[in-house]
Amino acid sequence: MDKIIRIGMDTSKHVFQLHGVNAGEKPVLRKRIRRREMIDFFTTCPPTLVAIEACGGSHHWARLLTSFGHEVKLIAPQLAKPYVKRGKNDAADAEGLCEAISRPTMRFVPRQLMSKQHSC
Repeated sequence: MDKIIRIGMDTSKHVFQLHGVNAGEKPVLRKRIRRREMIDFFTTCPPTLVAIEACGGSHHWARLLTSFGHEVKLIAPQLAKPYVKRGKNDAADAEGLCEAISRPTMRFVPRQLMSKQHSC
């Protein structure tokens, strides 16, 4: 598999949708996985940039993925929505997050809000 440089991750209670691209912006990862598989995937994945939509549990996942060596950025839902190219579903949301994080003018949820003091 090509080296993944960026991953968009759509979260839910039990299933996660991942969308990753390589340096040529070609999709090399489209995967729907359960919670345990997601943790196993990210512990073995080389450090990469991960985008998660800011929501109730996103700070927990951001802290966990950061502990595995990944750089995590949280994006407000209203800022990610314009990058979803087709109907609303988990795969489209993950792809939209992956695209949104690549934009140089994208605004992210401030890092200080991801401290352990603000756990879910």
